[in-house]
Amino acid sequence: MSSPLVFPDLNPVAFHLGPLAVRWYALAYIVAFILALPLVKRLCQKDPVVASPALMDDFLFYAVLGVLVGGRLGYVLFYRPLHYLHYPLEIFETWKGGMSFHGGAAGVIVAMALFCRYKKIPFLAFADRIVTVVPIGLALGRCANFINGELWGRVTTSHVPWVMIFPQAGSLPRHPSELYEALTEGVLLFVIMMLACSSRKLRSHAGFLSGLFLCGYGCARAFCEFFREPDANIGFLPGGITMGQLLCLPMIVSGILLMFYGLKRPSQKSEAS
Repeated sequence: MSSPLVFPDLNPVAFHLGPLAVRWYALAYIVAFILALPLVKRLCQKDPVVASPALMDDFLFYAVLGVLVGGRLGYVLFYRPLHYLHYPLEIFETWKGGMSFHGGAAGVIVAMALFCRYKKIPFLAFADRIVTVVPIGLALGRCANFINGELWGRVTTSHVPWVMIFPQAGSLPRHPSELYEALTEGVLLFVIMMLACSSRKLRSHAGFLSGLFLCGYGCARAFCEFFREPDANIGFLPGGITMGQLLCLPMIVSGILLMFYGLKRPSQKSEAS
């Protein structure tokens, strides 16, 4: 067996703009929005059309706010509620890290619901196009987790050549689970979503793509949790599952139900141009 890799000493700060330190995690969010916006504009114009490019520009503010507020509150409520109950002001110290995808997803759903109601856009049809590009942000976010040397994997005796020692986690080799998540939740799910969205039949059944995303992400995340070290303040839940897996269960069930619901609905016609 070859010697395990050692996690490189990477700086969590990508660059400085004067006194402002731009971290890789923040940069991942910024690049994700830059890449996703023009793509989702094109997807929304595919037949049946659901929103104009101008409406997508308006939605960007809602999306950013939903991700940041939802992601932070999700981490606070799901992973460290007692800590933040005693130190509530630390909720606002976002530069110390601490974001939850499940919370961010809930935040974006609320943002989409408010936006669609205000702009009179069909919610499920709009959500179908938005979720197709979400894996871009997931992939970049997990890469940022890896650069930060956080959310590392479980200790392993596997002989695969990419096992790695994370010095902050001790001297034992671990799975680089952040990269597993980048590949499954990000790259693989993005390919699946783009292939599904390329089918007019699937696009026309509002809700199907949203269900596919929920189910796909839930399955990918639940699988990767088998290689990821549970959060130290939570550990394993009864039955040996993790908090991440527990939160994925309703996503998978909801996704399956939503796919069936979407397929049973009549084919959608264009709502905007």
